[in-house]
Amino acid sequence: MERAGVPEAERHLDEDGLIARIAGRLLRRPQAFDGIHSLTPDWLPDVAHDRPPVPAAVLIALVRRSAGLSVLYTERSPSLRSHSGQIAFPGGKIDPTDQDAADAALREAGEEVGLVRDDARVLGYLPLYYTGTNYLITPVVAAITPRAPFVPNPSEVRSVFEVPLDYLLSPASFTTFSVRRGEQEHTTWQITHAGLVIWGITANLTRRFHDIALGPETG
Repeated sequence: MERAGVPEAERHLDEDGLIARIAGRLLRRPQAFDGIHSLTPDWLPDVAHDRPPVPAAVLIALVRRSAGLSVLYTERSPSLRSHSGQIAFPGGKIDPTDQDAADAALREAGEEVGLVRDDARVLGYLPLYYTGTNYLITPVVAAITPRAPFVPNPSEVRSVFEVPLDYLLSPASFTTFSVRRGEQEHTTWQITHAGLVIWGITANLTRRFHDIALGPETG
């Protein structure tokens, strides 16, 4: 099979090179949490939190497809109490039984979309992301060679879709908009693709992944 005139074997070599470049720009281990004073939340709540942040992990999955690499997203179920109907990466709270953030992210992806753990190869981690809702998120980046289609768990996920990595390579794919929460107004990144709007935490993490891992080689 060919894509844009490129033989499949050559395309896979290109993908392997890109994946290796991405892996080389990521943290080898999850960033250690050294105190809330060292982090700035993505927005400031009107009342400061009086409890430690909740550890969580999300999976930024680079999926190998015949058309090239793509990034996996979910549309959350409208019945969920938190962030219902929004676009998100697979993920959730890190449970006490999880070995680490990668274990949590892969477990959640299995529960939400049926990801087979053996289909994933963890490449590394992005820096911690602290939310105004007091979650401390470790983004886990993995290369996925799926052996079966992703199937959304209807209790958590309404739909599953993928955005071509080529689309996310371009800074022009990102815009910003303002969100007001009570008396506070803040700006988030936004990505529009195939009629869907990715914004908030998920768009911010996608942009951070773009800035850290997807930029061209320098020097």
